[in-house]
Amino acid sequence: MLQALNRFGGQYSFEVSVVDVDLDADLATQYDELVPVLVGRKDGGMPVQLCHYFLDEAKVSVFLADD
Repeated sequence: MLQALNRFGGQYSFEVSVVDVDLDADLATQYDELVPVLVGRKDGGMPVQLCHYFLDEAKVSVFLADD
């Protein structure tokens, strides 16, 4: 998923943080079987789950393009 996400780097500016869900009990409870999961956040807002298992390019494009 990370490799697929990096293809958006030429079009959009964003930062990626890789988090080991298993090291955080709250995240492990929340995402459990959905790993890998992609969560986006804009301007300190609430996290938005964009996709899991595979990159949903359409959903990520809309998220990144929406200002």
